[in-house]
Amino acid sequence: MTENTPLHSANNSSAVQGFHSENFSRRFSVAPMMDWTTSHFRYLARQLSRHALLYTEMVTTGALIHGDTERFLRHEPAEYPLALQLGGSDAGELAHCAKLAEQFGFDEVNLNVGCPSDRVQNNMIGACLMGHPDKVAEGVRAMIEATSLPVTVKHRIGIDGRESWDDLCEFIEKVAAAGCRTFIVHARIAILEGLSPKENRDVPPLKYDWVYALKQKYPHLEIIINGGIKTFDECNEHLQHTDGVMLGREAYNNPWLLASVDSTFFGSPESPLTRHDALRAMYPFIQSELERGVYLTHISRHLLGLFHGQPGGRQFRRYISENAHKSGAGLEVIQTALEKVREPEAAVIAEA
Repeated sequence: MTENTPLHSANNSSAVQGFHSENFSRRFSVAPMMDWTTSHFRYLARQLSRHALLYTEMVTTGALIHGDTERFLRHEPAEYPLALQLGGSDAGELAHCAKLAEQFGFDEVNLNVGCPSDRVQNNMIGACLMGHPDKVAEGVRAMIEATSLPVTVKHRIGIDGRESWDDLCEFIEKVAAAGCRTFIVHARIAILEGLSPKENRDVPPLKYDWVYALKQKYPHLEIIINGGIKTFDECNEHLQHTDGVMLGREAYNNPWLLASVDSTFFGSPESPLTRHDALRAMYPFIQSELERGVYLTHISRHLLGLFHGQPGGRQFRRYISENAHKSGAGLEVIQTALEKVREPEAAVIAEA
């Protein structure tokens, strides 16, 4: 049996107070994705890459202020470097939540100006804020004054009705004047009327050249490109024109590509880690989550892509899908599923 070589080990703290990474890079990051980039997925991702910057799901300021703050902000030290993404528009509430981000040890606080769903629009959250650059600037300024953490903005290149190059530049300039230095740009407009959130991830055309042009026009700003990126070849092309790349669905659906991130983008030696190693390294964390009352299916659903494209991968996914939801399901379900995938004789990183 191959010896486990985890990058990080489990920590059973209920919350991480006052500790965060000293140095981190946005050269490669994994996008915040609702229902996907939970602590359970981030823990898997961190077994595969030390350096990729990870993001939480979007958390609204209302949920943090009026809800179970510790539950929403709970994470493990093993997840660092880690950024908190906020959804909100009230400057005072954003400032309060930025302080919480620092208190709980996050490395960055990010404002969502890209989510197109009706639900968040009605609360003046997400992409609709592209039409209110002054309000975004006010919120960013309040967050910067409230915390020593870097404050960043993730946004679209426009929305219906405000989709011109001049509109985009106005947004960038006003938010930059408030003190923001890092803009994570999803290279599509968001169509707020007539398209679902899912359609907004695919239907509006990608305009990578606009993001490149932003970096040329504002060389003093850090510009990270996001949207539709799937391969490392694409990443390297984008890095010729921008400061960093952010992957979303591809990193979630095929997480093994993260195993080559550190060597490809950060100059680290190739890791001897295997998929089997990565999953076994999660066993203590999975067990600790089960012991605190988390259902196995809430954890296991984030593991299904680990053996994407591998012989036995379908059997692995099927066994978990058929058994993880059962009453009393425990770590043994994952262990049995893993046995259905043949383990390589040598620990070799597969092609991403």
